[in-house]
Amino acid sequence: MSEVTKIFPSDTRAIKEVSALLEQEGIRLDRNLDYISAIRDDDYHIIATGSMFHNTLRCFAVDHRHRGEGLLNTIVSHLMEQQLLRGNLEVFLYTKPASARFFHDLGFYEIARVEGRLVFMENQPQGFSRCLQRFQDETAAFLKNRKQTLDGSSRTAAIVMNANPFTLGHRSLIERASRENDLVHLFLVSEDASLFPFAVRRKLVTAGIAEFPNVCLHASGPYIISNATFPSYFLPDDDTASIGHAELDLTLFGKIAAALGIRRRYVGEEPFSQVTDRYNQVMREKLPALGIECCVVPRLAVNGRAVSASDVRQCIKDGEWEHLQTLVPPATYDWLKSGDAAGVRRRIAATPDVRHH
Repeated sequence: MSEVTKIFPSDTRAIKEVSALLEQEGIRLDRNLDYISAIRDDDYHIIATGSMFHNTLRCFAVDHRHRGEGLLNTIVSHLMEQQLLRGNLEVFLYTKPASARFFHDLGFYEIARVEGRLVFMENQPQGFSRCLQRFQDETAAFLKNRKQTLDGSSRTAAIVMNANPFTLGHRSLIERASRENDLVHLFLVSEDASLFPFAVRRKLVTAGIAEFPNVCLHASGPYIISNATFPSYFLPDDDTASIGHAELDLTLFGKIAAALGIRRRYVGEEPFSQVTDRYNQVMREKLPALGIECCVVPRLAVNGRAVSASDVRQCIKDGEWEHLQTLVPPATYDWLKSGDAAGVRRRIAATPDVRHH
């Protein structure tokens, strides 16, 4: 009875059973899943389930009539085996607050929680601490290289961006933050879930911020807007965008801000993406409670329309290079026209909807 099987999306009857089992526990079947597993009883009814999305585990439930039989432990062991097959050594987990102690006993460590809603855990006891240390070491090296020191009165800010690709709008936001602060931490989303790979985005951002001597660039890692913390960010806009994911991501950002002395976060207005706009709304509510000022900056406009990376991608797809040149810095434009960008151009041409990637 304890054999774990994979549930395929085409098995609508099993999916309904999984959904019903989760609903008994007050859990909605997550839209962001790429692997669903289950255990069935002798009558072939699903009595336990657990799922994955990339390197995260989520959506666990056991029928109340079968608790105490070790089924959840079996499900978790199975999913961890699947993660190893994927080559994932760092694994993250979502669970309800009441279940956190159980998963701790299975080798997971709490990173953050959204009270009354979810707990975010990982299987590496020092994973988040190592990430904080990396940010601090990068900052120390940056300041030393520029012979710059900070004290308690220094103004330290942050920007988080995907830059898919880097536009004049991104540059405008960074320029303002740079002008108004002594140090700006620029966290570039390092998750490779966009049409422009991280290595390319980093190259274009590095070129774009060269004139701002107080902007310190960091790869965000798995704890800032990643498929682990905020998977809705990487999906097409719809009403399933999770406020809980946004709250979790910002809870983690609050810990990062405390480690780096960040007191402001700059964000551009979002007229196009529903997911990002909802995230900005949660940010405006949550950041002040964490002691962080949320600075919402109007988007740079060209010919009356806000500049966006989605417009840039659409211009590439449509071959509108003259208009595109008004939206991006010279370094971005030159790279997009180069032979190095041929793969990205082909990928964009083959993507039906480039505004949501």
